[in-house]
Amino acid sequence: MSVRAFGSPARYIQGPDALSELGALVRLHGQRPFVVADTIVMDLLGARLEAELVEAETVTFATFGGECTAAEIDKLAAAARAAGADVVIGVGGGKAIDTAKGVRIALRTPLVIVPTIASNDSPTSRLVVVYTADHVLSEVRLMDANPDAVLVDTSIIVQAPARFFVAGIGDALSKKFEVEQCAAAGGLNFFKGRPTSLAVTIADACYRAIRADGEAAVAAVAHKTADDGVERVVEATILLSGLAFESGGLSIAHSLTRGFSTVPEVARALHGEQVALGLLVQLLAEGREADFMADMLAFYARLNLPRALEDFGVETEAVVEGIVSVSWDTAPYIRNFVQPLSKERLADAFRTLAGLRRAE
Repeated sequence: MSVRAFGSPARYIQGPDALSELGALVRLHGQRPFVVADTIVMDLLGARLEAELVEAETVTFATFGGECTAAEIDKLAAAARAAGADVVIGVGGGKAIDTAKGVRIALRTPLVIVPTIASNDSPTSRLVVVYTADHVLSEVRLMDANPDAVLVDTSIIVQAPARFFVAGIGDALSKKFEVEQCAAAGGLNFFKGRPTSLAVTIADACYRAIRADGEAAVAAVAHKTADDGVERVVEATILLSGLAFESGGLSIAHSLTRGFSTVPEVARALHGEQVALGLLVQLLAEGREADFMADMLAFYARLNLPRALEDFGVETEAVVEGIVSVSWDTAPYIRNFVQPLSKERLADAFRTLAGLRRAE
């Protein structure tokens, strides 16, 4: 039996106006921060970031180009070295955050993450998902430790379009089912250990929080309001989901994003939207009962999450074989699955979803 392993960020801070903690937090780790953010984030928060970091010795702002590629990481890492940076701050969505992580790997400096949207659980993890310039998944790199701090200002999170918030729910929903499959199948997590019981418990708590508060939280976000339900769902989609996948492991739902990245119409979708569809495929492959699937599909419909490939504007039969083949051949955790699994079983699950969607 393999050893069990669990990891997490050193510190997690969440709440309205949490950004006011940034200056003091960064000073724990360095005096010359290098800030990675895209132009939209800088337009919205640049002045606030400058004010919060006013006591730093020097602050360098680097514009993120929009895609987390190896070339983008190399470019920004060279700029950070030239600036003499001793702490990296990643501000924005998942790709800006992953690029900041790539810079941190190159410089071996502390890292502070400030997500501006709650569209996925990348803020807490060591993973860096790298794409080609054509937006096809290229590789996954790993930092040697989790971020030193994650700072989530929910008053900023709720200003983003609700679609991002819903995508975060889609990403987090899968963790209960993927972690359970990984643990039951004897799979390894991202620390190359067996999932701990705590990771399984966290994954279940994540799912329960989303089902209890998700719909009301989406309604609140649509009105730019960070109420208690929003706080609970943000904690679930960023902290609980992040801890669950990294220490609990993954299965089919995330594996299918490998294949999705080869279909332009699907690749353009948000990560959480892709994972949400992947989860439905996984649940059908598990042989879930009709009542369970009907409940889940109804929940998806109320949140406007995708329920078939047709929701991305493609016909299932035109792309399913390619999606399944690429995922089967390249995803390292697709076989973290207890039930018998094959390419044909996965393709049939996609076809079943398409049929259920047509029948609505």
